[in-house]
Amino acid sequence: MPEKDKPAQRIAADNRRARHDYELLDTYEAGLVLTGTEVKSLRHGKATIAESYAGVEKNGELFLYNANIPEYSQANRFNHEPKRPRKLLLHAREIAKLAKGVEREGMTIVPLRIYFNDKGRAKIAIALGRGKKLHDKRDAEKARDWSRDKARLMRQRG
Repeated sequence: MPEKDKPAQRIAADNRRARHDYELLDTYEAGLVLTGTEVKSLRHGKATIAESYAGVEKNGELFLYNANIPEYSQANRFNHEPKRPRKLLLHAREIAKLAKGVEREGMTIVPLRIYFNDKGRAKIAIALGRGKKLHDKRDAEKARDWSRDKARLMRQRG
């Protein structure tokens, strides 16, 4: 399928601070186990994943913690709990890689965004990340500022 014919991913929630707070290494696309009211609430785009994280349980399953998907207003008594742990669907060897990174190397599984793919399924992009120190954040900001200034100077010259 040509690039221009592909439908755009509809982003339901975005974690914009992830790239600022973490050095992201490996990224994965995982499925989410959701109830019907959670899907409807996600389609409204009200979810927040800024303070959420993922963790591997002892039975080898991956869960998303602290993600806030608000209650769906028309669901009355069949509503879901907004901050419940949600199971993530990945292959076993991918979960094993993530577990190894968390246990041995002291990394964190960071959610990047929740979106709907071209089939309408809710997916989550997660990454294995190492937390940045304050001086690393300053260095990244300094490099970003310099590249912006350099581009401005090049535009003025020619």
